[in-house]
Amino acid sequence: MQALILAGGEGTRLRPLTMTVPKPVVPLANRPFITYMFDWLDHHGFDDIVMSCGFLAEGVREVLGTGSLNGVTIQYVDEPEPLGTAGAVKLAEPVLGERFAVLNGDVLTDLDISKLRTFHEQHGASATLGLYPVEDPSSYGVVVTAEDGRVEEFLEKPAPGTAPTNHVNAGMYMLEHDVLEHIDGGRKVSFEREVFPSLVGAGLHALPLEGYWMDIGTPQRYLQATRDILRGTVVTQVSPSSAVDGATPPVLVGAGCQIAPDAKVGPDVTLGDEVRVEAGASVAASSLHDGVVVGEGAVVQDSIVGPNARIAPGARLEDETVIGEGTAVPPGAHLVGGRLPADGWPGE
Repeated sequence: MQALILAGGEGTRLRPLTMTVPKPVVPLANRPFITYMFDWLDHHGFDDIVMSCGFLAEGVREVLGTGSLNGVTIQYVDEPEPLGTAGAVKLAEPVLGERFAVLNGDVLTDLDISKLRTFHEQHGASATLGLYPVEDPSSYGVVVTAEDGRVEEFLEKPAPGTAPTNHVNAGMYMLEHDVLEHIDGGRKVSFEREVFPSLVGAGLHALPLEGYWMDIGTPQRYLQATRDILRGTVVTQVSPSSAVDGATPPVLVGAGCQIAPDAKVGPDVTLGDEVRVEAGASVAASSLHDGVVVGEGAVVQDSIVGPNARIAPGARLEDETVIGEGTAVPPGAHLVGGRLPADGWPGE
């Protein structure tokens, strides 16, 4: 079975991490993020993956390779310019089969896409949307359906307390190939705003799904997803480290890490390979990528630190601070929700 993953965005909300690393392969709990989606799809019988890439596309290929990964075949379609969710699918039309899934590439999930596929087939749908319940639908576009799953209406950000449902578009669809006839080629087209509304009453269905679903596109949600992986809230193949000297579980510690005897690491921490945490330093509820050095007495709390960054002695990072690749944070600096480098300048 075939799936197309939409992974062409720049990941601006995760900058500066995504200035040098393509969003689909930004490490999440020490693995390229998109490989969690590959595992999930493979579990549900999807063995033919098409990656729709845009910004830093070559970097995605370098990390994932071509041909296959863990038994899943991978091919790529490059967007020369952003074409929207539907425009990107139209661009990939020559390599798409008669029936396929379309997935937003920035979601960590364990929803039952097999159930969505079966529902789609049983109802003879042209397109079927996976839906997910949210606590406050006023921040989303909700999808109103009949009892048999036919989509009746889309309501964009209804006023609080007025929404007839709390089910929102989860960014996963089963499509028949002929849906592509409704998409104009060569221009920016949105499934959500153009294509799906035009299919109401013409074979468009939707199905609420249960399980875990998280868009990791912001520092807050990236860190939440990291905690959920470490704590097993979402089903993945990651196993937290156990009995690591100087660490309070759950943690995930890569190869070649050095933690000083009086340093504190954890809980809810991931350390990539070759990370060094020096004497008196503290790291909690954070993600440190490969090669990071946390200097003596420094504090990293609720933050993300890109590869080969240096946190100087006495520096303090907190409240979803994001540090880019190779950046040097000076001694004694105190960053609260900051982004370094702000404009992509390298560290010393």
